[in-house]
Amino acid sequence: MTTSSTRSTSSSSSRSGSYHHGDLRQALVSEAVRIIREEGEKALSMRKLALNIGVSRTASYHYFADKQALLCAIAEEGFRRYNAMLSEVHQNGQRPPSAESMRDFVRGYVKFATEQTEYYDLMFGGHIWESGTSTDSLRKESHNSFRNYVSNVRSWKEQGLISDKVDALRFSQVSWSTLHGISRLIIDGIYADSAAIEPICQNAAEMFWRELAP
Repeated sequence: MTTSSTRSTSSSSSRSGSYHHGDLRQALVSEAVRIIREEGEKALSMRKLALNIGVSRTASYHYFADKQALLCAIAEEGFRRYNAMLSEVHQNGQRPPSAESMRDFVRGYVKFATEQTEYYDLMFGGHIWESGTSTDSLRKESHNSFRNYVSNVRSWKEQGLISDKVDALRFSQVSWSTLHGISRLIIDGIYADSAAIEPICQNAAEMFWRELAP
């Protein structure tokens, strides 16, 4: 780990002169994500981040007032990545709901959560939301993410593609909560048997589709 970190620092420092105002913010976010993924969130500091990138702390504070603002930016990027995954599964709204698309959605959600935990933990981590310090842009991105999900279900209902008895809001709340619970149990090591993940996803998808099916 030390060798990797040293190599990263040296490499980043050698590139410091190439950063411009347009890409330094993303470089800071990307390096912060790498630190969290490889060393844990506690290892992240604004001082370490600036050192690794090869810029002054003053330069990093130009984009993020403090570490909390940086964590919010990472969570915000996580929601954008999550929405991109949803868009791909639903083919930008062109793919009609089906048992197959529901399986792809469930698998996609759990895969995203368990393979990109550095984002997922911050997207739904209580220490951002409970602190009351979430940024306006993060709140907007997260709220839009859920509203889009509800809107998709409501649109399917209006088009007669799913049961007209479905309550779009309640279905969205319950299904999202279920997938979050499954993902959290896997991330926390409670579902330690990797062979169980696919059957769990399969059963969740079947349960959701029975609720939706016309």
